[in-house]
Amino acid sequence: MQNYGLFHDAGYRGLYGLGLKDIKMRKAIADKDGLFDRASRAELAANEFRITQAEEKLRRERVTGERPATDAHFTVGQEVRTAIRRIGGTMPEDLPAEESIDQLEHKNKRVETLKGPNDTNEP
Repeated sequence: MQNYGLFHDAGYRGLYGLGLKDIKMRKAIADKDGLFDRASRAELAANEFRITQAEEKLRRERVTGERPATDAHFTVGQEVRTAIRRIGGTMPEDLPAEESIDQLEHKNKRVETLKGPNDTNEP
């Protein structure tokens, strides 16, 4: 496989109906932030399912070549999207972006600093 970016984007296009750049724009995620760093549990699970099922399909069907592999990844993404729609779930592009991991870590460190080493939550 020569173009991993194209392969991964095909999976996003199947699942989200959008490429990575457009997903991040729609969710107001900065270019420097990773999509999965700002994803909810449901969004992470949908992507993990898409990725694992694409791997299995490529292996099971002995898919070779860049174009067939990219097409297979897109198809698996579409199937996951269809399943989400059928069960009445929220489409992944409509799920709000979560707070960035960096922001959460910064908040956590600030709270720990304010509490001090001897603070406990016990009465």
